[in-house]
Amino acid sequence: MKIDFANLPKAYLEHKEEFDNAISSVVETSGFIMGPVVNELEKKLSEFTSCNHAISCSNGTDALLLAMMALGIGAGDEVITTPFTFIATAETIAFLGATPVFVDIEEDSYNIDTTKIEEKITSKTKAIMPVSLYGQIADMDPINEIAAKYKLAVIEDGAQSFGATYKGKKSCNVSTIGTTSFFPAKPLGCFGDGGAVFTNDDDLAEKMKSMRIHGQTKRYHHKYIGMGGRLDALQAAVLNVKIDNYDNDVRRRQEVASRYSELLNGKLITPIVLKDRTSVWAQYSIRVNDREEIQLKLKEKGIPSAVHYPKPLHLQECFKYLGYKIGDFPISEIVSNEIMSLPMNPYLTKEEQEYICKELITLI
Repeated sequence: MKIDFANLPKAYLEHKEEFDNAISSVVETSGFIMGPVVNELEKKLSEFTSCNHAISCSNGTDALLLAMMALGIGAGDEVITTPFTFIATAETIAFLGATPVFVDIEEDSYNIDTTKIEEKITSKTKAIMPVSLYGQIADMDPINEIAAKYKLAVIEDGAQSFGATYKGKKSCNVSTIGTTSFFPAKPLGCFGDGGAVFTNDDDLAEKMKSMRIHGQTKRYHHKYIGMGGRLDALQAAVLNVKIDNYDNDVRRRQEVASRYSELLNGKLITPIVLKDRTSVWAQYSIRVNDREEIQLKLKEKGIPSAVHYPKPLHLQECFKYLGYKIGDFPISEIVSNEIMSLPMNPYLTKEEQEYICKELITLI
């Protein structure tokens, strides 16, 4: 048996006619940048999240940049975040000249440990950037309470959690600004790069709309320093098809995750979704010893796997200047050495999952 990790070909074939028609429509009109297709997507994104403003952009990394630029974050500022995430989270902070200040994670959710945030706040702190990792939203209530106490903004990095809920509210609508990614392998992915920012603040929304088109307020009139951060219409057309079917995709991902947990129950450390939340299962990540050997043996059986993420950010060479060392964030370090993601997509069959888990259990 050979199993596909994300099964992007199946995602295309399931709605092939709709995708082909949507893409052909854009090509025929030659409206490749912005326009009605993008406007339609932004309306759907806003309705889906119940957030007043959904602003599409070029990718999830640029979404983080737009959020921080709109908040005026730059040289000399500090942003509190987690070291256990994809590099874009902290990379964008550093790119703007600000300093990422790391806080360790919870061992059950793998999200930022909210009890350790307040001690890291200084006069230079401008924002808190929790990451909603693997599809589950971080514990936003205490984060927002701390932020209100110190008059800080909160940016949810929801690149992996679009569609998840926290106490009934959707990801990207639980903070000052929410961001997400539509990278193809995300739960809601396009056929290239794409992203979006979300806010209920009218002024921030107008600023981010302007900043994604080089700070323009009208053609060739530039109020802000911005970027070329637009989402192209072809990707918007794909996402318009996908978001109409997204609730069903999320339901199927949740069924796949539940089946994994049943099959692996008690055999190893499986992911936990906390009671006040739902997950969209961007990844189904277990923890194992001898990870490389297990991955190699699974590969020989036609079972792909991945590691998200093998080295926490505080130990990455590019952040050496921050002065962190091994032992500073022990939970992140332990998890990064043990974490391993199994195939996760809406199309995994019961037989495939039984095969994956049977082969995995023999290796534990």
